[in-house]
Amino acid sequence: MSARVTTTVAELRELIDSGQPPVLLDVRRALGDPHGRDHYEAGHIPGAVYVDLDRELAGPPSPEGGRHPLPDLANLQAAARSWGLKEGRPVVVYDDLGNTAAARAWWLLRWAGVPEVTLLDGALGAWRAAGLPLESAPAGTGPAANTPEPEPGDVVLKPGGLPVTDADGAAQLAFTGLLLDARAGERYRGEQEPVDPRAGHVPGAVSAPTGENLAADGTFLPPEVLRKRFEDSGAGEAAVIGVYCGSGVTAAHQIAALAIAGFDATLFPGSWSAWSADPARPAATGPLPS
Repeated sequence: MSARVTTTVAELRELIDSGQPPVLLDVRRALGDPHGRDHYEAGHIPGAVYVDLDRELAGPPSPEGGRHPLPDLANLQAAARSWGLKEGRPVVVYDDLGNTAAARAWWLLRWAGVPEVTLLDGALGAWRAAGLPLESAPAGTGPAANTPEPEPGDVVLKPGGLPVTDADGAAQLAFTGLLLDARAGERYRGEQEPVDPRAGHVPGAVSAPTGENLAADGTFLPPEVLRKRFEDSGAGEAAVIGVYCGSGVTAAHQIAALAIAGFDATLFPGSWSAWSADPARPAATGPLPS
């Protein structure tokens, strides 16, 4: 994956001031917090469009597809056009959680053939820390009053820009390549499972929590630090790297971090939510892969 992964706050500000701003997507979402739009309306980067992860960046949940299966391509294209995506126009995405949710939009658009999509490094926190202004909307008014409706885009999406695998492929990758589990360590070890049918991890998968990709300020760690992190997990020797998480969201963040470190990786979109819903699939527990 050779395309650039992140954009700094200074670079975004320069793009906005240039008169040719990127499409700016606000993907505010956190597990257990359904109020992403409310947070967006309370304050967002000027010109940003709110994107609903559950409705626009995923298809309907199912035991086979997991909690956030990939959306139907036609639906994703309609949503992308409603955000103002046009051929050749760059896209910058962010959230308020270190880009662990925004990475889903980054990955999906790259998968769908949009070449110039980046994450705002440090997410909304970095924008705030720079003392830059936010827009807001009065409660109950819907889309932000200060943000005009984007002009409809004309982007044509084509799948296949990034690789994906299914449960069978993930099971194979765990032993023939490297399969990384991006969830928190306690979920990997099976000590707790707050949302999915069973606790544990895919046998053979290696624990690599997404949160460890980030510095204290929410920016990605330097490339050389990330590279060592993943090499220590076996990425240097693996012919193919796969990643999963709970439902395929934070795994996209892991793929972004791997890309910064110089590694390509495959996403298992169904992730643990699909794997654990199938009683025929084994679950390993404890700190070791198997």
